[in-house]
Amino acid sequence: MNKRTPGHYPVLTTDTIRYGDTDCQGHVNNAVFSTFIETGRSEILYRQQPPVYPEGTQFVIARLEIDYLREILWPGEVVCGTAVAKVGNSSVRLVQSLFCQNIEVAYAQSVIVLTDKTSRQSCPIDAPSRARLLAFGLREA
Repeated sequence: MNKRTPGHYPVLTTDTIRYGDTDCQGHVNNAVFSTFIETGRSEILYRQQPPVYPEGTQFVIARLEIDYLREILWPGEVVCGTAVAKVGNSSVRLVQSLFCQNIEVAYAQSVIVLTDKTSRQSCPIDAPSRARLLAFGLREA
């Protein structure tokens, strides 16, 4: 995919850019990008009913990689596009983009791992959860 647009993503989440998100350089601090990305990730993991993971399990983040493409300025809104790129045995790879006024300002890839809440160890993703997660794949725009 050469140019990512909001239309490529099955889940779009809008966040307000807060004045407190800015740093002394006048743009949104790089650490805040991960907060916007977390909000998008949460839409897939926690807002679906029933949840996309079995009872007694939870997803934890194992890796987060962000490419900062442009600065974000206050005031305004940021849109986070989120999609599932791959579902493994116990892990899921997500791809996400942040957009300001439909311009991509960041691209992120993350890996989340399904864990048992009691043992805190990774556990396999069952077939129903796998199917639901794969439904959030990237779209042709």
